[in-house]
Amino acid sequence: MSSVNTVLKTSLPGFELLRRGKVRDVYEIDAELLLFIATDRISAFDSVLPTPVDRKGEILTAISSFWFEFLSGIVPNHLVTTKIDEMPVGVRLFADVLQGRTMLVRRTDVFPVECVVRGYLSGSGWKDYQASGEVCGHKLAPGLVESDKLPEPIFTPATKAEEGHDENISVGRMEKLLGRETTEELSKLSLQLYSAASEHALKRGIIIADTKFEFGALKDGTILLIDEVLTPDSSRFWPANKYVPGKPQPSFDKQFVRDYLESINWDKHPPAPPLPKTVADATTSKYLEAFRLLTGKAL
Repeated sequence: MSSVNTVLKTSLPGFELLRRGKVRDVYEIDAELLLFIATDRISAFDSVLPTPVDRKGEILTAISSFWFEFLSGIVPNHLVTTKIDEMPVGVRLFADVLQGRTMLVRRTDVFPVECVVRGYLSGSGWKDYQASGEVCGHKLAPGLVESDKLPEPIFTPATKAEEGHDENISVGRMEKLLGRETTEELSKLSLQLYSAASEHALKRGIIIADTKFEFGALKDGTILLIDEVLTPDSSRFWPANKYVPGKPQPSFDKQFVRDYLESINWDKHPPAPPLPKTVADATTSKYLEAFRLLTGKAL
């Protein structure tokens, strides 16, 4: 068992809460540093569920930390440390809550676009292809089936939504938001990161069907990889030994949760219903398995 406590919500008196996302609570340390705390909240269909998933925040933090180091040769990142005893004194007072689930990170000006890379046809990309033969402006060959591997990975940005669904956009629209030079750089970096990560994951028995990256810039213009990286929350991970195109694939993500919510005919309007322990525990197991396969270590 983990020594990390289950946490649904944090409160750190003395530190300003900047944002409470679906999973992460973000606090300001000073002008240069932020604290990213991954809770055990889980969301589905754009609603946060009342039931925590044990160890989820710990697993997401450990996977992100692994990838930040693995990919650091491609682009620098915002991670300073995940070790509580290396964090500011005031932060250490909350070690019982923060242990194992917290990243001290450099503060950046965040680019307001999700940098999505797709190597396989699934999710909203599959829906778009069925409707138009395109995905975010990329014209694809006719006759592809669900979960098909694409001839080469494609960059398909999305706008970031605080509430509800992110919206797929074209590269042209991204250029209007960020400028051509920045768009080209983020696209290039995203494809390089996906290529390196998917090659590693495939050797370990995981197909990364798609994922999203986020980037920010320091005051001197240096681009950093930020937020979480290549976790089961931000990516579609499929077991390579069970891959069969033409249908949805089994996955290492919160599909258990989605399937359960579909089975009880929840109308997908908040508040979300609680999860049975069996569903929450199955989700923990899948996340732990993803960590073990990707890193070669048990958490």
